[in-house]
Amino acid sequence: METPIIFTTLGALLLGGLAVEWAGRHLPLPRVTLLILFGVLIGPEVLDLLPTGASERWFEPVTTLALVMVGFLVGERFSIDRLRVRGRAVLTISVIEALGTALLVTLGMLMFGVSLPVALLLGGIAPATAPASTYDVVHESGAEGPFTETLLGVVGVDDAWCLVIFSLAAAAAATLGGEGGGGVFIVEAVREIGGGILLGVILGLAAGLLTQRIAPGEPTLLEAAAIVLLTAGLATLFDLSFVLTAIVLGAVMTNVARHHDSAFHEIEHLEWPFMLLFFVLAGASLHIEALVGIGALGLIYVALRVIGKVVGAGVGARMAGAQRAIRDWTGLALLPQAGVALGLALLADQRFPELGETLLPLVIASTVVFELLGPAATRMALQRSGETAKAYDGSDGDSRS
Repeated sequence: METPIIFTTLGALLLGGLAVEWAGRHLPLPRVTLLILFGVLIGPEVLDLLPTGASERWFEPVTTLALVMVGFLVGERFSIDRLRVRGRAVLTISVIEALGTALLVTLGMLMFGVSLPVALLLGGIAPATAPASTYDVVHESGAEGPFTETLLGVVGVDDAWCLVIFSLAAAAAATLGGEGGGGVFIVEAVREIGGGILLGVILGLAAGLLTQRIAPGEPTLLEAAAIVLLTAGLATLFDLSFVLTAIVLGAVMTNVARHHDSAFHEIEHLEWPFMLLFFVLAGASLHIEALVGIGALGLIYVALRVIGKVVGAGVGARMAGAQRAIRDWTGLALLPQAGVALGLALLADQRFPELGETLLPLVIASTVVFELLGPAATRMALQRSGETAKAYDGSDGDSRS
């Protein structure tokens, strides 16, 4: 692709996204959903305005950078002081809703005649969430408080639990299929999660030491950008969970760095262009025709996942003794689902090609539903919790407007 086309396209996408964001201030939908719809409109499924292959070539690097930034910012929420207050609730809610969703989807699929291997794999994919969508809706709505802190904490660890559950489900499916090698999935999950945590700790300690030389008020953009790029590059190089790596990095840094706030503020100013491109390209990459073929089984899967998230989070919150808003609305706020679910579905399709005809189209179609409707559910949950800004006008004082 020629350089002038690349620059022109990126500039046009940013301007188009800016226009969509402005329109979103006067519409009831979150800007995440509007940006994704904008991507669908200009993508190959509708107007086909993007250069050939643009969404496929750009989506992966943009996704990696955007999600690493989101993970880094979510990691700030895992300070020791916050964990003392919210740690028990975050851990209990995340474990119960992830396991509950996986179990309900698996059993529900079996009741409707799906084979056991497919039901297990769908159950393993169902707990996955979308940290980027959730974080942006929180930021857009100006939400602050116990519910918001708990929600971001749960989202921060949700995909780690999903990787563990999916690996166990895939191992069981391989054993049931008589293929053997089920232990490979468990070993790979341990490597991906354990390696991500280790890399995040190492980078977090290094970044924390780096910021010790920075006096309050000194610019930290270079340091912050270097941290993000190193995290994205090394996690991708070693095939680790870059979201988990970034969350651990942010958590370690917020607890060891003397001037850690500066780096987080710099990333907040830097990440929005990448987030905007991420949501637009995500929309351009969606297969809208998959919605036509979702069928009754797909609708059942969507319903089971919604019930699993809502009931599981509610039960977990009650077990943790959390306040009523957390009990009532956390599950609804966890409905967005995106890249992790698709990645696991593609992995399952590669490993179990004989099951892909049922599994992959269903996950793709349901992801479209949750990516479009999930952010609206998250915003409604934030509003019902009473923690959103009283008057959000889309201008929060940062570089996004």
